[in-house]
Order: sequence, then C-alpha cells, then structure tokens
Amino acid sequence: MKALLLIDIQNDFIPGGALAVPEGEAILPIVNALQPHFDVVVATQDWHPAHHKSFASQHTGKEVFDTTQLNGLEQVLWPDHCLQGTAGAEFSPQLEMNRVEAIFRKGTDPQIDSYSGFYDNGHLKSTALAEYLKGKDVTDVYLVGLAADFCVAFTALDALQEGFKTYFIEDATRAINAQGFEKAKAQIMAKGGQFIQSTRLLS
Repeated sequence: MKALLLIDIQNDFIPGGALAVPEGEAILPIVNALQPHFDVVVATQDWHPAHHKSFASQHTGKEVFDTTQLNGLEQVLWPDHCLQGTAGAEFSPQLEMNRVEAIFRKGTDPQIDSYSGFYDNGHLKSTALAEYLKGKDVTDVYLVGLAADFCVAFTALDALQEGFKTYFIEDATRAINAQGFEKAKAQIMAKGGQFIQSTRLLS
C-alpha cells in the first residue's frame, strides 16, 4: 500500500503567511492532482501553543532565524506561526481535503519543536503516524508539502527510520533555503530515500 503524506500545507507557510515559503502556493495543483493515485492520504498540521519556545518572540534579545538551544538541541528561532485555532494554522483553502483520512498535529509541546510528522525533534514523543500507517499496511510513503528543507525532510528521515520505502516528490515541495535543502537531500539519499518528480506518478 502506498500513502501520500501532505506535510504542513498551511496558510502560514504560503506567501502572505507568517512564515511563508517562497513559491509555496505553486505546489497546490500538483498535490491535488496526486491524491487520487494513492491508497491512503494523510496530512500533518503544525499546531503551536501561543508561547512556543521555538518562537523568537519568546527569547529576549533574539531575532527571527537566530539559533539557540532548546531541550539540548540546536533550535532555529521562527516568527510566531501556526498558532492553534488561528487562520494561519488552517490548511490552504486551495488544498483538496476530501481524500485526507487523518490529520496528525505536531509542535503542540511548548518546550520542544516538532519538524517531523512522526516525532518531535528529540524523539521524545510520537504522533502515532507510523502506527497508523502500519495499521493500514502501508509500505511506501510519498512526501509533499512545506518546507522541503525542514518539516518534509525531517519527516522523510523518520519515515526511513521506521522502515518505510520513502519517496520525496521534489516538484511538490518548496524549500526555505536552497543550500539547506541540498544538505537535507544528501542526508535522505544516504539513508535510502528516493527523489522523484510528480510526472512519474501522473503520466
């Protein structure tokens, strides 16, 4: 069974949002076209409490994109984004949701960030996404969404660790930083992940 994982396709990550990924809206037609080609479609949703420690606003003297230590891990400090219950945390209105079977929320613990759809950054707490997919007999996961160099990349690495055949649909993602994405791509490929274009599935 093949699953399509829609990673954080939320208003705050799309141009006009609080943490906009350049050209983030460009993936939407591709993501919508891909969905009927999969047995299972699930989504992840960044869902932060207002005082999340990954926000630069919570650290005196720190600017957005500075780094600090959070729970012993290096942490990029972000603008406030995807606050629980706000319009910015909602899925893009252009994203078709009728095939989405389940939504896995992440980043809910104010003390630690959660890029991956499977675990927080310290691997302290699971979202139960792996168990859900295994319960559906999913063997292969395909990733799309935002941002390629953070949440999609970390989800891909955890998918590989969980034993899934992992495919990164490159043209259905966008990165915050091109250099950061190339580094993440090398890590994912070194662990057995594959990078493909959507045309391979749509043609």
